[in-house]
Amino acid sequence: MSVELLTLLFFGALLVFVLLGTPLAFVLGGVSVIFLYFEMGSIGFYLLASKMWESMANPTLMAIPLFVFMAILLEKSGVANDLYDMMHVWWGGLRGGLAIGTVLICVIFAAMSGISGAAVVTMGTIALPKMLERGYDKKLALGAINAGGGWGILIPPSILMVLYALLTEVSVGRLFAAGVGPGLLLFVLVSIYIGVRCFIQPELGPALPKEERAGWGPKFRSLKAVILPIAIVVIVLGAIFGGFATPTEAAAIGVFGAMFATTVNRQLSWKVIHDASLSTLKLTALIMWILFAAHAFSTAYTALGAQSLIQDLMTYIPGGKWGSLIFMLLILFLFGMVLDPVGIMLITLPVFLPVVQAAGFDPIWFGILFIIMMEVGYMTPPFGFNLFYLKGVAPKGVTMGDIYTSVIPYVIVTLVGVFLIVLFPGIALYLPNLFYN
Repeated sequence: MSVELLTLLFFGALLVFVLLGTPLAFVLGGVSVIFLYFEMGSIGFYLLASKMWESMANPTLMAIPLFVFMAILLEKSGVANDLYDMMHVWWGGLRGGLAIGTVLICVIFAAMSGISGAAVVTMGTIALPKMLERGYDKKLALGAINAGGGWGILIPPSILMVLYALLTEVSVGRLFAAGVGPGLLLFVLVSIYIGVRCFIQPELGPALPKEERAGWGPKFRSLKAVILPIAIVVIVLGAIFGGFATPTEAAAIGVFGAMFATTVNRQLSWKVIHDASLSTLKLTALIMWILFAAHAFSTAYTALGAQSLIQDLMTYIPGGKWGSLIFMLLILFLFGMVLDPVGIMLITLPVFLPVVQAAGFDPIWFGILFIIMMEVGYMTPPFGFNLFYLKGVAPKGVTMGDIYTSVIPYVIVTLVGVFLIVLFPGIALYLPNLFYN
């Protein structure tokens, strides 16, 4: 049977089961194993088992449950309330200041947690009602939380980055370092958008009345709220970038920091530890199935010869390697509307990575573009996760239509950031080259 027909049957079977609603990890793993058996026989199973054994022996894999546990503890620690009070005091007197302060908290939360939903749920619960009470435009506030919440997978430490590194065999530390510049760039771009928009249309983000603005005393006292979060971020990322610890060891340090923060805020209890441990176990087990599916898919994909076929097809895309890059980013954008980021990673990376390497692109740089497009997927309709997280905690009167339309300008701003990173790769590669050369 020709490779073209096999590829058509392979991807056709995947599509059918996905449309039937079967969990993607089981679809990819199951279909891949069947095609692998018919293509290679039982020897294919030994090859798959060997790859899984190699992954299980990778110490980087331990970073995933540790970062998950750290994120859940921080979510329960009460740190976010103190951060919002600080932001309210410092930024409330500016037009759009509460929204800009909210996305700043999202940056800090992203650097502490490594997942997307934590900041969306937390800021949707704390910041959104306060902004609406102050007369902020509903869509401006919703979009700011959606956009900022997605940075949890871009600004290190990031669980999705760890998965990307495992699947592509690149350095986790380099990938973490590469996420800092683009994360700060997106924060600046979103802040500029909010600031300019509220300067032109003050009614969208009114400043606090002068009588409600805090003096310098309360402002400086409020800064104690950032001591613990900043300390955790500096210790975890400083240990990694300074070469003092591996990502796994730094994740263990982060767990200790999260437990300390929870203790200081008097939220630590056996119930909190039990709930966090159980949630970590469930998510880690899910990731193990995802990893198995990824190995099964890549092994079957290579055995079928589809890799060379896709590379040949890419040569027909106009624009050379840059045309191929634009095409891949467009595919990621469209997939982000209907699939979850991990599923997109499993489906596309075995296809895209050989093309990226053949074009001479840096896989770390492409990884950052990939992660940002996954971030866009979190906030684009109809199935972006952040949209539903936000709807679950939004006050009455906020409709799904409001949330859907609120993300449009923020998606455009994020894509402008992608364009700048493509145009100036140093935005992503400066820190990796500085720390790891």
